[in-house]
Parts: sequence; structure tokens; C-alpha cells
Amino acid sequence: MNDSPAETKAVPTSRIQPCPCGSGLRYKYCCGLTALTLPRTSEIEAIEPVYREGRSCFEQQRFEEAEKYCHDILSHAPGHVRSLRLLADIRRRENRLDTVEILLKRAVKLLPNDVELCCELSLLLYEKGARQEAKQYARDAIRQAPENPQAHNLMGMILTEMHDYPPGEFHYRRALELHPAVGKLCANLGLNLKNQGKLTEAREWYQKAMELEPDNVDSLLGWVRMEETARQLDKADEYLQMAEKIKPGYPGAMSAQSVMYRRRGKLQEALAVLDKLEKQYAGGTFGAGYFYDRGEVLDKLGRYDESFEAFTRANEAIREIPEREYKKANANNLVERLKNFFTRERLNKLPRAEPPRPEQSAPIFIVGFPRSGTTMVEQILTSHPNICAGDELKYIGELTRVAPQVLNSNLAYPECLVDLWLGENRGALDALRDYYLKKVELQGNIIQPGVSRFTDKMPLNETHLGFINLIFPHSPIIHLIRHPLDVVCSSYFTDFTHGFNCSYGLDTIAEHYVLVRGLMDHYLENMDINYLAIRYEDIVADVDGSVRKLLDFVGEDWDEHCLNFHENLRYARTASYAQVTEKLYTRSVNRYQNYRQHLDEVIPMLEPAILKLGYQVD
Repeated sequence: MNDSPAETKAVPTSRIQPCPCGSGLRYKYCCGLTALTLPRTSEIEAIEPVYREGRSCFEQQRFEEAEKYCHDILSHAPGHVRSLRLLADIRRRENRLDTVEILLKRAVKLLPNDVELCCELSLLLYEKGARQEAKQYARDAIRQAPENPQAHNLMGMILTEMHDYPPGEFHYRRALELHPAVGKLCANLGLNLKNQGKLTEAREWYQKAMELEPDNVDSLLGWVRMEETARQLDKADEYLQMAEKIKPGYPGAMSAQSVMYRRRGKLQEALAVLDKLEKQYAGGTFGAGYFYDRGEVLDKLGRYDESFEAFTRANEAIREIPEREYKKANANNLVERLKNFFTRERLNKLPRAEPPRPEQSAPIFIVGFPRSGTTMVEQILTSHPNICAGDELKYIGELTRVAPQVLNSNLAYPECLVDLWLGENRGALDALRDYYLKKVELQGNIIQPGVSRFTDKMPLNETHLGFINLIFPHSPIIHLIRHPLDVVCSSYFTDFTHGFNCSYGLDTIAEHYVLVRGLMDHYLENMDINYLAIRYEDIVADVDGSVRKLLDFVGEDWDEHCLNFHENLRYARTASYAQVTEKLYTRSVNRYQNYRQHLDEVIPMLEPAILKLGYQVD
């Protein structure tokens, strides 16, 4: 039996030694168990008085005594669930979350139908950043108790964190149907709607949240952030002042105040608030968000070495989360298999889906490494009256997971696509195309009446360019190119999980950039696609010419609105949401030069790509 959540612990040389998981139990009664069963009824009767003593000690904050009672029980009855939970509560107080996870997983294994246990474990995993695993336990809770509002709220939280907004919205609404008078739930739904760009609805739910719980500062700060993204800065300031009155000096409010100053260009004031926050909570643990905010302010002030240090501290904080490590082996394996599969010889033989039907809106794919300018191009194109904004649609990635089932294949993606040659799969590509289009339609806030095109700018969609070519062979592919060192710097300064969590180290960003660039070159050598490469730097230097080039490529008439894309009132649901509301600026061109001394380790890795793309290192 092995309940280790994140890493393999060393096995003790003797089974009577303390278990390395941190439970305090001997190894043979903990992770060294070879069998685990619930105690018999007669055992439970004998255990009950001892357990009550332990619980009483815990409630009286006599934690060492409570732990001793737990150890006594679990050394005789390792499957006593309430003692496992009590020991987990003790370890939670010590912030030993890996140990808590092990103990709760053991309890759930014993009582898999205990909804409260599943919810508790799901919440712990969510807070640790293990979203996929958290989702599974929340799913189990909903299966067992479909009318449990906590389970639906948890699923809403997890899906929203995973950017799977429409299903998350469903679960929040279901939780509110079951338990309508909870302000925090209303605020959770408001956040989800805001992230979908449904700002009017989000505002209504934040209003309701504050009516139900007028002193809930966190809900009020969610409203502040919503109004800030909606460019209603005066409203955001008003609600921020309300938060300060409710809870003076609250760290979340101070962070929000710094962001507001930054949005207004008051950089010294923004930095002063962050300095005050750090001084006020000296000795406390500051999360990655604080250091990302600090790095942004210092960067705009031209204090580049201090900025780099702040971003480094942010990334170091995230790298401590095991689930956020760069999954190098997975990335390399996928790219190698894609290269081996998508060859010109095979692609010439594989069928293609038919174009979308006239009544269906069709996608324009905007691809490129994160921070290469894809959001700016989407903002330009969606200023045109015939193009809607899809933002970061996850449906191509979803199709790669469902393709084996659609094809009834025993092979994984991409190898399963060889089954397209079977007669039973003659309509499979059309089915996959319609699956994608139906998902877009069901999202509810993308397709507008009378508009025939929409954008899909999911970062690194170019990884699956061969697959896209099979499903949407006629769709335009716009590929953003930017100086690789600028891309690496900007990625390092942003918290995103795209690209197998590559963004938390300069070396891993550079490594993944080279990997994807090599795959892109392979696709271009082996496929004939409706493709336009455009440089970020060329757009900045000649916006008029670049906009005309983009519109000509996608087959749309000229429209002046595209030149004034910063006036596009949509909320760009990416890290670049604030930048694309500004007029075009040049300060991000060759941004890497401000950080040149910190890039020595990655320049040799990137230099071949830099030269091949026509850039140089200054």
C-alpha cells in the first residue's frame, strides 16, 4: 500500500520505525500496511471511549495528548476512520498537508461512499494545486449525493480554476439552487462569469453576494477585480474603499490597491503599497501573486534587476508545488510521437473533414507560444464586425482525448488516427468537427447572431496542427512569431500552466520553446496548410499594413475598427487583458535587453531558433 501524494518516501529498514510520511505512526501501521480493513463492531465498541478522550483533548487544544490517543488506536486498528481524520486534523494544524492527504486518502479508501470525506479530500487537493485529482474526488461526491451543494460548489471551484468555465458555471448554479442564501457561492459564480467575459451577469451576482454577506471582504474584492477588468476603475476604487472600511489593512485589499495604482500609471504609489504590505506582515509567507505584482511594478519603473529578483521569487514559490513541475518526459514523448505520425506520406492518404456547414460559424486559429502576441492579434481581428472572440478554447486538446473513443480505436492519440481508413469511421472527422463546434456553441458567449467567424487562440495549439488540419483543413492558421528571448522573458514573468508547466524556469521555458519550434518546422515541411506567419515586431512597426495583411488572409473586408483595437470593449480573458486595452506601444520589443545579464544560460539553447527566425542577440 502506498499513499504517498507527491513523491516516493524512503522505506524504513525496520517496519517498527516511524513512517516517513510524517503521521507519527510506525511504518507497519501506516504506509507499510499490506492490508487495510474497517474495524469489527466489537473493536469499535472498545475503541470508542479512547477516541472520545482523544477528540476531547483536541477540542481543548491539548494536541500532543490527542495525537497519542490516535496513535494508540491506529496501532491496534489502522482502519479506524475517525481516528485517521482526527490525526489528519492535528497534522493540518501543523500545515503538513502531504501527511493530511495520505491520511484522508486512506480514510476514503475505507469509506469510498462518504460524501463528506470525499469533499474534504477534494478541497485539500484543490488547495494544493492538484486539480485533476481534486476533480475526481468531487466527481465521486456528486455521483453519491447529486443534491449536495458543497460537492457542486467544489466542482465549480475546480473547473473554474482549470479554465473549464461553462461546466463550472453549471455546478455553481446547481449549488445555488440547493443552497441559495450563501453570499460566497454567489461571488464564486460571479468570478466564473467574469472569466467568461459575462461581465453584466457577473456584476449582478457580486451585488447579490454583498446583499447576503455585506461584510465578506473577499467577495467584495472579487467585485473590485471584476470592475477593474471591465475598465470601470472608479467603481473598483469605490468598492475598494468599502473593503478598507470593513477590514482595514487586509492584505488582499492592499494587493488590489497596488493593481489599481498600476492600472492608472501611478507606479510609485503601487510600489509603496507593496512595500507597506511586506513591512506590515514581516515574517509572513508571501505567495507568488505578491511577487508577480511586485515584479510588474518594478519592471515599469525600469528597476530591472529588482524586477527579475521578484519574478524569480514568484517562480520559486510555485516550483515548490509538486504538481507544477515541468513535465519534460511527457512533452518530449508527445512531440516525438506527433513527428513520427504526421508525415507527408501519411497526411497525403488521410481523409479530411468537410468544411463547416453554411449555418455554422467557422474558426480562425491564432497560434503561437504564450506571450508572443496572440491576444493582440485576436483583439485586432475581433474588432471586425464579422469575427467573434473565442479566446483560449480548450476543445482541440479535448478532441485529442476523445478521438480514440470516437474512432473505437485501441490506440492512443495520435496513432488512433490510422483507424480513419476503416469504413466504420468514414464520418468520424466530421463528427469531431461538429463536437468542437457544438462545444463552442454551448459556451454561450462566443457565437453572435449574423457573425460567421470566431477565433481560437489557445496557447500552443500549434502542437496539434496536424490534427487541426484533418478537422478544419480550410481554416486560417495565423502563427505569431516574436523574438525568442522576449518570449522567454515574458513567459517567466507570467503564471501559466500551458506547455506542461514550463513557465516557472528560464531553462524549462527555453527547452519547451525549442521543442515546439522544432515540431512546428516539421509540420510546415510535411503539410500544405492555410497558414500565415506574422511577426509581433512587424505589427508594432506597421499596424496599418499588418491589419490589412491579416484581414486579407482571413478573407474579410477592411474595417477601421481593427486599427483601434484598444477600444474593443470585450474582456480578453488572458494575462494580457490590460495591455490590449492600451494603444499600441513599442516598449515590449526587445524587452529582453533589460534582462540580458540574466539570460546567459538559455541563449545557447535558443540561438539556433533565434538565427533561423531572422533575429539576433544584442
